[in-house]
Amino acid sequence: MRGLGSPFWRLFISSATSDLADGADRIALPLLAATLTRDPLLISALTAFAFLPWLLFALVSGALVDRIDRRRAMVAANLVRAMVIGGLAAAVLLGVANMALVYAVAFAIGVAETIYDSAARAALPQLVRLDQLEAGNSLIATGQVLGQTFLGAPIGSFLFAAVAAAPLFTNAVGFAVAAALVLTIRQNLRPVRTQRTSIRTDIREGLRWIWKHRFLRGLTLLTAGTGIGLYMTIAVQVLYVLQTLHLSKAAYGLIMGAAGGGAVLGGLIAPLISARLGRPTSLIGAVALNAITTMALGLTSEPLLASVLFALAALAGTVWDVLSLSLRQALIPTELFGRAQGSYRTLVWGTFPLGALAGGALAAATSVPTVFLIAGLANLLIAAGIWLLVRTHSEEVAATRLQQQPTAAHLHDGEHLTVVDDPAGTTLAGGGGRPGPRLRPEADGLTSSPV
Repeated sequence: MRGLGSPFWRLFISSATSDLADGADRIALPLLAATLTRDPLLISALTAFAFLPWLLFALVSGALVDRIDRRRAMVAANLVRAMVIGGLAAAVLLGVANMALVYAVAFAIGVAETIYDSAARAALPQLVRLDQLEAGNSLIATGQVLGQTFLGAPIGSFLFAAVAAAPLFTNAVGFAVAAALVLTIRQNLRPVRTQRTSIRTDIREGLRWIWKHRFLRGLTLLTAGTGIGLYMTIAVQVLYVLQTLHLSKAAYGLIMGAAGGGAVLGGLIAPLISARLGRPTSLIGAVALNAITTMALGLTSEPLLASVLFALAALAGTVWDVLSLSLRQALIPTELFGRAQGSYRTLVWGTFPLGALAGGALAAATSVPTVFLIAGLANLLIAAGIWLLVRTHSEEVAATRLQQQPTAAHLHDGEHLTVVDDPAGTTLAGGGGRPGPRLRPEADGLTSSPV
């Protein structure tokens, strides 16, 4: 992880600051909803509203961050989130909060998140080399789960138990500070564009690139399937802790903190696991372990065992996130990444509201533990499909780790990279137009030439 450069560390510190405050928010909103109602369907609707923007706006957001300075996009998104969550904090303090307002705030934060997340993910390949992507993503993922769950979750739950508005005010301040920290990244992160195009054309190009790439198309569709099962459980997670485990609201944060500990470990060891076992085996093992531990959660009401299972599920999920994101960043051209990632997020994260509503409806009709059992079983079956896909393209997936060339703007040492892409292939050339290694999505998957 050495040599990542000061621009990366500025992005990391900004993201970590935002994530720490965001952790309090992610705990406070479900607890606030559980204070206003115990209806599983109404509570699951909160998760649906939070992720509905990814279905509605991810394509537009992805196209947008491919045509503007990504640094400015991150600043604007953080400031919007600070104002929105600050308004909810004031409403809670005044005693006028209701479920409609909570839904509206969750939706607005989600819209801003589509901009911030798309810009941050697209910016990373501009700040580090391709062979540093796993290390960079590992650090960012570790900072994210460390802030959002391991530290932010227990802090948020204890603050909520004391004063309901406290974690929300903390979150608003954190977003404002994070926006200021992003400004310390001095580089212009506006992607280089050779021709003027419309937003609609950009969106269509991102969708077409993903869809014509056989491996990424299959990975996107299968990951979307796992997203439904995952958010069936996340939507009723607060009820699982309060009703199935019979714990307090403050203990909810501790349980999520245990999950955060697993996620932190997963973020740290993901590159090591990939180097030791290979990326194909690591990806398959991660998705299978997550499914098995989810099923096991449906079979226990013991808090200690549940904490361990949450930690294992989070560890596996973070390993998957780090490795799959690094894989996409290695395959998608830098100046196209926002659009392609927007397409990916629309297709994958767009299923989260469906999963959330399905989980709430299933819990209302049966029980909360049943949701975990069914979701885990479904994702175990999907894991078999991912195994077949990754196994079929194992050499191509493994070869992406061998790429050593710099990315579109190796900013901290002054190098520049020109990327020319089409659906048939992507040619990378070093500064001065020198031919570089070729990373080419063939008709049957990913093909890259080892350096």
